Amino acid sequence: MNITRNLLIAVLMTIVTTLLLGVGYPLAVTGLAQVLFHDNANGQLIERNGHVIGSRLIGQAFSSPGYFHGRPSAAGTGYDAANSSGTNLGPTNKKLADAVKAAVEAARKENSSAAVPIDLVTSSGSGLDPHVSPAAAIFQAPRVARERRVSEADVRRLIDAHIEGRQFGFFGEPRVNVLELNLALDEQWPKKE
Repeated sequence: MNITRNLLIAVLMTIVTTLLLGVGYPLAVTGLAQVLFHDNANGQLIERNGHVIGSRLIGQAFSSPGYFHGRPSAAGTGYDAANSSGTNLGPTNKKLADAVKAAVEAARKENSSAAVPIDLVTSSGSGLDPHVSPAAAIFQAPRVARERRVSEADVRRLIDAHIEGRQFGFFGEPRVNVLELNLALDEQWPKKE
């Protein structure tokens, strides 16, 4: 009799805690997030003309020379959120060293007068980073200006306007969101074909 009672209590406690913590709590947190932080809870999506074109939180591949390029991605086939990861190659790994060397050489062909920023030749830990450093954006300014047929000074002013400071004034480093910068670029100087 005592074993049956204990078993019944254990089963009921499992059901109650599952409903409370497995269903009720997640629904309450999701509901609060939707009410209080709607944009953040939905991935900070960017829409144009009623269509979602990207997220402020996940990088995208831009290969056209008239756009700023983000960090290289090691996530799946590039910026694949389902395969988020870094390369897992250590700093002494020959494969990583060769990949970085090739990326540096390619970047120097684009802009031989400036030092190549590290974030243009190495992927982030997640492979999804939507930002580059201000130095990486400035490094690309001559190419973008040439392709858009505008002055480099104008492109640099646009970069300066899109530099995000440190979070709360002391967390992280200044950064530039590549998607937002490219959207501003298209608004300011539509790409000429």
